[in-house]
Amino acid sequence: MIRMKLIFLKFLKITAVIFVYILLLINAFYFKDNPASVISALFGITYTILAGIGKPVCYIFGVTGSSFYGYLAFHNSLWGNLLLYIGYYIPMQVLGFFRWRKHLKTNKNEIIKTELSRHEQIKLTLITLIFTILGFILLSITKGKNPLFDAITAVFSILGMYLTVKRCIEQWIVWMVVNGLCALMWLDIALQGKKVYSTVLMWSVYFVLAVYFYIRWRKEIDGYCSK
Repeated sequence: MIRMKLIFLKFLKITAVIFVYILLLINAFYFKDNPASVISALFGITYTILAGIGKPVCYIFGVTGSSFYGYLAFHNSLWGNLLLYIGYYIPMQVLGFFRWRKHLKTNKNEIIKTELSRHEQIKLTLITLIFTILGFILLSITKGKNPLFDAITAVFSILGMYLTVKRCIEQWIVWMVVNGLCALMWLDIALQGKKVYSTVLMWSVYFVLAVYFYIRWRKEIDGYCSK
């Protein structure tokens, strides 16, 4: 009975992923969505799923998806996101690939998950708050679109990528904030007439995946502690 339940849950997960990919293809061909938006979403969602599982190969998809997202950010004047992806996110993903390969489970190509200490959580929260304020001021001066959202998503994404490379569960909390705000930011751009529907869908799926993988990692880490 338990095995049947696990098989059914696995079937639901696979079906959900396939459904999302089909939606992206519909956006590409029927609604004639921006090709860069579709490619960024396809590779980005695949990256997130593999990262949630803990597979180092996720970073290959991450670098590709990030490159196309940087292109979109440039054409929509999201300077904070552009600098983040090209100047930080892509290099960190290359680093993450090699770092993750050093912390794999025995006889399994999947990373060992970790969590921050209370002291580290407080320190990183204060640093993030300070740089978010500074980022907002800088982006306001350069007259970028949505300076507050851009600043928050850029700084939080830096923190999220750092935590991802460190294999910390707290990354998923950060990604929940980033993904939720980015979904709203790109929805606003789409409502202005830009064909970036796949990007809106991508960030919405990211948000759901962040919630799911936080729960999954929490159970796994608690399992480490109980042994």
